Amino acid sequence: MRILVVNPNTTASMTGKIAAGARAVAAPGTEIIAVSPLDGPASIEGYYDEVFAIPGMIGEMQKAGPVDATVIACFDDTGLDAARSFSDSPVIGIGEAGFHMASLVAGRFSVVTTLSRSIAALEHNISKYGLASRCARVRAAEVAVLDLEKPGSAACDRISEEIARALREDGAEAIVLGCAGMVDLAADLSRQHGVPVIDGVAAAVKLAEGLAGMGLKTSKVGGYARPLTKTYSGSMAKFSPR
Repeated sequence: MRILVVNPNTTASMTGKIAAGARAVAAPGTEIIAVSPLDGPASIEGYYDEVFAIPGMIGEMQKAGPVDATVIACFDDTGLDAARSFSDSPVIGIGEAGFHMASLVAGRFSVVTTLSRSIAALEHNISKYGLASRCARVRAAEVAVLDLEKPGSAACDRISEEIARALREDGAEAIVLGCAGMVDLAADLSRQHGVPVIDGVAAAVKLAEGLAGMGLKTSKVGGYARPLTKTYSGSMAKFSPR
């Protein structure tokens, strides 16, 4: 089984960390192909960054060719609907995967993300996925995404403190970590706080394996139908649907 894991930002160190996290949970025989674009934002922190990350992400899917499943390794589920329209095989966003996994092991969960500017987008996604009643709260540790790549930063401590507040104030029974850059923190934080702490990358890889193992494909009836053939102009010409 070949699973493509696309980090939509351009930070290579984060892609390496995501790849390690994905391979740690992948089943024997599953090949993880982890990539990130050369063009686009170094981190995705809000709607504006998201728009400019999507072309590079789709470009990486084009270059990879046929795979059994794809994981979009940005917790905002950047470009997820477009990626599903592009691909026949399953495409899993790490945000959606994390929310669903949390709902299977706890009655109510809270999300701890990076910056407060991401809260609105995550709340929108949780509602879209039909899980608003299961999510106690979306919280921000006020940690910039790229601080997660800096050795010795206070990022992990801030995330841990926010988890403690979520358990104390929200009545959360599980925590979903709201950034792919937190992929290496889940196990330690779960032991520290005594509740399930879910990393979306791991969740998405296991769901991708399950869907591919069942032989399921992305439906091409309705919203995820293949793009209509047409010409895109200028720098977007290479994305023209054919």
